[in-house]
Amino acid sequence: MPHVLIVDDDPNTRDALYDIAVAEDCSIAQADGVRAAREQVARRRPDVVLIDLNLPDGSGIELFNELNSRPGVEIALITGHASIESAVEALRLGAADYLTKPLNLRRLQSLLARIPRRADLRDEIGELRGELRRLGHFGGMLGTSPAMQKLYSQIGRVAPTEASVLLLGESGTGKEMAAQTIHELSLRQKQPFLPVNCGAISPQLIESEIFGHEKGSFTGADRQHKGYFERASGGTLFLDEITEMPVELQVKLLRVLESGSFMRIGGNQELETDVRIVAASNRDPRDAVAQGSLRLDLYHRLNVFPLEIPPLRDRGDDIELLARAFLDEFNRTHGGAKRLAPDAAAALAGYHWPGNVRELRNHMQRAYILADRLIDAALLAPAQVTPPPAGLTLSIAVGTSLADADRQLIFATLELCGGVKKRAADMLGISLKTLYNRLEEYGRGKVAAAAAAGLYG
Repeated sequence: MPHVLIVDDDPNTRDALYDIAVAEDCSIAQADGVRAAREQVARRRPDVVLIDLNLPDGSGIELFNELNSRPGVEIALITGHASIESAVEALRLGAADYLTKPLNLRRLQSLLARIPRRADLRDEIGELRGELRRLGHFGGMLGTSPAMQKLYSQIGRVAPTEASVLLLGESGTGKEMAAQTIHELSLRQKQPFLPVNCGAISPQLIESEIFGHEKGSFTGADRQHKGYFERASGGTLFLDEITEMPVELQVKLLRVLESGSFMRIGGNQELETDVRIVAASNRDPRDAVAQGSLRLDLYHRLNVFPLEIPPLRDRGDDIELLARAFLDEFNRTHGGAKRLAPDAAAALAGYHWPGNVRELRNHMQRAYILADRLIDAALLAPAQVTPPPAGLTLSIAVGTSLADADRQLIFATLELCGGVKKRAADMLGISLKTLYNRLEEYGRGKVAAAAAAGLYG
């Protein structure tokens, strides 16, 4: 039976927390201050401690720091004076959750319900690390390079917590796979994992997709629709290309993250949700903030635990390891027995892979289709795209806005690529959808005229 210590000087709050803990089959101790809490800890080590930040004889953070060094103790901080800064700092310090008054009872119930599985989860992560040492696997991820070993270690630390994670990296590096691995190593693993590409949904539909709508709330709404926050409750919501979310919708997203509640479009009833957010971007979010496409307060709320996904060109022998894994997958799917020739590995390693793991998989699939039994360097030759001429530069005057510099770089890259948008997107390290969004932002008239003239494909 998990043991819960409740530390709060408000009797009503303690009673509410007590009732919830009893309903979750926990034993309970209570304290109204720092000194009393220390006495309770000395009598019996708690599994979970719920601490109010403001106590009569000291700070809840002081007590948190003392208890946080004890292995196996999960701590949730409670406050009636919430701020983004204090929430982010609490989660960075290792808090299991950060609760605001009035308490979201469903969120607290979810936290307590997950306690008994924490020891099992630590065992699972230990087993996965053993698997990594043997085969180079970590969840669904594959690789033995130092860059990936570092990433696995960071994921292993953050996955069991409730901290928001921001995944950064070029297009095609495997950010969704990393997000799914975080989910599978979390206490939410048996609940839904829902990926949402914020750049692939029409701005007119994205609010309905994320928050849902009531029947009759707008033209075409012929039935009630549950959004991603409602369907993912209890699990993990992966918001890919977060910088592509409309700014006006980011305000509502921030409110959900802070309060755990939302309303469907056309509705008048507050709905509660318990969702962990993993967000991702192939752009530097600080540039997005500077350009006004990402709210600063939302960036701070998401950037609790940033993770860099390394590009394939920095992963050394992982290129061959991944190529062989893809080949094994194709052989299993098609009942084949094709293999890589000795010269294939050198051909793969000699390319810089601007499209990263996604591009490698596509090239291996093409080579597999063309090969009879052996995949040699000649079949992989299409990957050897001629790099841009050495010394090719774009001159941008000092003082040019970031948005204008971004626009000039995109148009220059498109011209260099002969108007082939897919190649330009790979070279810029962005998705094709993001490139289309940028072109639309940079002047519909000019872009349409250029497209009609055949300049941009």
